[in-house]
Amino acid sequence: MEYQERAIAFNPREITESEREYASNSYLMSLFALFVGLPLPIFNLIATVAFYLANRKAPQFVKWHCTQALISQFSIFFFNTTAFWWSLGIILQKSVVTNAYIAYMILVVALNSIEIISTIYTSIQTRKGIHVRWFLFADLTDNMMKR
Repeated sequence: MEYQERAIAFNPREITESEREYASNSYLMSLFALFVGLPLPIFNLIATVAFYLANRKAPQFVKWHCTQALISQFSIFFFNTTAFWWSLGIILQKSVVTNAYIAYMILVVALNSIEIISTIYTSIQTRKGIHVRWFLFADLTDNMMKR
């Protein structure tokens, strides 16, 4: 019960159509940057930061979802950056691909797949005015929004 009292909640009836659209777009921005900026992971983060900064003064629903999208992109950025530079090092130095590299790449692909599916689902749901809370990121977002 204590968890539900701390969580920021939204009533779908009180969320305007434009708020739903902007909240949904906060997730779509990272997907768009992913496909445009492959393989450089910094493009995803820059696009999400730009959208977040543009919506700092937006209504709470929009700001909350922009913040959650930003936190998720920030966390996956480190995994993708490591994978990018490790791959580049193997290509440029003509190094041997190790089991550790293969395992890490499987992890990165799995994390990115989960993130892409979650992003699409959340974008669709927020467009309907449904408040979607991601594991771990939602609590961080709540704490950031309370400041």
